[in-house]
Amino acid sequence: MSRYPARPAGSARPARRPNRGEDAPGVAARRAALRLLDAVLRRGDPLETALHAATQGLSDRADRALAHAIAADVLRRMGDLDTLIDSATSEPLPEDAKARMVLRIALVQLLILGTPPHAAIATALPLLDGGPRRLVHGILGTLIRNEARLPDVPSLPEAVAARWAAQWDEATVDAAARSLGGRAPIDITLADPAQTAHFAEVLGGESLASGHVRVDHAVSVPTLAGFDEGQWWVQDLAASLPARLAGAGEGRRAIDLCAAPGGKTMQLATQGWRVTALDKSAKRLERMTQNMARSGLDADVVQSDALGWAPDEPADLILLDAPCSATGIFRRHPDVLYRAGPRQIAELAEQQAAMLDRAADWVVPGGMLIYATCSLERAEGEDQITAFLGRRPYFRVAAVRDDELPTGVVPTVEGFVRTLPGMLADKGGIDGFFVARLVRGA
Repeated sequence: MSRYPARPAGSARPARRPNRGEDAPGVAARRAALRLLDAVLRRGDPLETALHAATQGLSDRADRALAHAIAADVLRRMGDLDTLIDSATSEPLPEDAKARMVLRIALVQLLILGTPPHAAIATALPLLDGGPRRLVHGILGTLIRNEARLPDVPSLPEAVAARWAAQWDEATVDAAARSLGGRAPIDITLADPAQTAHFAEVLGGESLASGHVRVDHAVSVPTLAGFDEGQWWVQDLAASLPARLAGAGEGRRAIDLCAAPGGKTMQLATQGWRVTALDKSAKRLERMTQNMARSGLDADVVQSDALGWAPDEPADLILLDAPCSATGIFRRHPDVLYRAGPRQIAELAEQQAAMLDRAADWVVPGGMLIYATCSLERAEGEDQITAFLGRRPYFRVAAVRDDELPTGVVPTVEGFVRTLPGMLADKGGIDGFFVARLVRGA
């Protein structure tokens, strides 16, 4: 039986338009979703960055959350949504047509968010602002009557699937598509690893490593036990690996480059490092300072660009979680599938190389340089470190050991860490990440 009531052909009429200058209830949130998608797909803005401007005028937090959810789900399922839209038209709509985007928004509500058909249609048609309402209404009516469904496994953008297949394999591409259809769990890093069993029980979660607890994506983080007291912070398991591999600081000096919002800085501080945390974003540093204050941890915080700053003296540890394409976090931020292409990846790889060369001079003999990116691109990971070692032969790989990693994550043959879609799939998965631990020769 259809989940949508059948409508006799020709009986539907487009929803009544509100008075000029007015939005019917619910339309404002959909209009914000339209602005969000335009910012991502036309201007190339990150979804989270565009969220504030796109949702201006929405006083209700629920409306802002709805706009974000609609936009994110459109980006997760855009190829599949377009296949449905094209199946109901005699001639395909242009890729950049506003009518196509409005149809995507309406179908996400119908097929993913469970919005009743009349509400999805009534809040979508006003977005056309005098455009082809009858066409859009007719396409939606056809798809509803035909009991349109999305495939169980989302389709990755063709260019992304081809790029990842060439770098990894088809199994990784398939795992990436499957992970895109779900919601990533929430990972928590504990200030005191000795409390792992306690917080796993109290929070109703599961620990995959010492000092880690994984909870369901739907929980309200600020209401969980231990949050206000700063006993833990949210940090994906993959993102926690670079600082874990630094080991105990024992009062030695560390510099955390591109540090905000501070998860790695806080890890290093709890591990006994004296940390200088550097980031060029004042807004992100403000958030980091708040996180540090909540956790009762301390670091020397500096606002500056790593390519224009230099420390007073070398450090025992440099941790560089470099700016990257962020393709490894696509399941949380599906906009990267459309914003990060070969040109952007190549430009970021150049910036990473410059930062690595600069940071190398700040490591004391015998000290560590840990490089990381939340990217699935070899150009930003394996290839980057291979090229760096060719330029700086006095650095060597300090191979990561199995016992330093969560069960289910293993080092590569080169001694690096590479997390890929499909790893820990039965536990909720893990973000794509690359980590290399290097030591400077004496």
